[in-house]
Amino acid sequence: MLIRDIAMRKTTLLRTLIHAPEILVIPVVHDPLCARIAEQAGIKAVFSAGYANSAAYLGKPDVSLMSLSEMVSCASRIVDAVTIPVFADGDTGYGNVTNVIRTIEQYEKAGVAGIFIEDQVFPKRCGHMDEKRVIPEREMVAKIRAAVDTRKDPDLVIMARTDAIAVEGIDEAIQRANRYHDAGADLLFVEAPESVEQMRRICAEVKGPVFANNLPGGKSPYLPAKELEDIGYAVVADATSCTYVIAKAVRELFTEISGRGSSAGLTDRMILFDEFNRLVGLQEIREAEKFYYSGMD
Repeated sequence: MLIRDIAMRKTTLLRTLIHAPEILVIPVVHDPLCARIAEQAGIKAVFSAGYANSAAYLGKPDVSLMSLSEMVSCASRIVDAVTIPVFADGDTGYGNVTNVIRTIEQYEKAGVAGIFIEDQVFPKRCGHMDEKRVIPEREMVAKIRAAVDTRKDPDLVIMARTDAIAVEGIDEAIQRANRYHDAGADLLFVEAPESVEQMRRICAEVKGPVFANNLPGGKSPYLPAKELEDIGYAVVADATSCTYVIAKAVRELFTEISGRGSSAGLTDRMILFDEFNRLVGLQEIREAEKFYYSGMD
């Protein structure tokens, strides 16, 4: 079966993409509209993450302001907008193992193909912010075991993220990642390595497929996907580019409107009415309406 076969479950498809020889590039999308655009551009999977969700729905930074229900709602709308797999941000699991169980249950009901849990103390911070703290390794191992046992679909991808580099150093971070792998995590994410040398160590010493995070202006080297693939990564997220591009474009738009009273000077940078309607699927809706009303006169 081809990995693009839409008959394949999205969980199975995501797992297949992770284990494919070519690195999987999985951008974070700002909202369902951006998810549709990503799919139409040929992106194979998308990411619903706290940094973009906090910006899009609250206008706030990624510092654990969004609840589990709000995060699941964001992911659910993205799932409904596309046919490709959606990977979701489970933050810290919103508490202890009992909360992790509910987190997995809610996200799986929403239709995501994968989810990650991280070992920061709640309230967490964006992985590239300073002054992070991590929970005891034993507690995170229990969370991963609970997540794995809770999933109903065995192909639902469970990723474990550790932020221990910033707190306890690279050796401890690698040890944690391997303990999380042994607890059942399918994908491992050592957040915010500060050099290519650290990235090489992570890929060489961590068991199982490894996840990278590309973040313009972040703490880690910002490398092309092919270079990350050569280092040994299986997946790379483009974590913030979609949000940053939107923020810059919208700021320029409203600066133009504020100064000139019109956006007419920026129409060459817009998708206009008819093309936008095609992008969001208006024609398919009209065809469905015609089908269901046909033969009723």
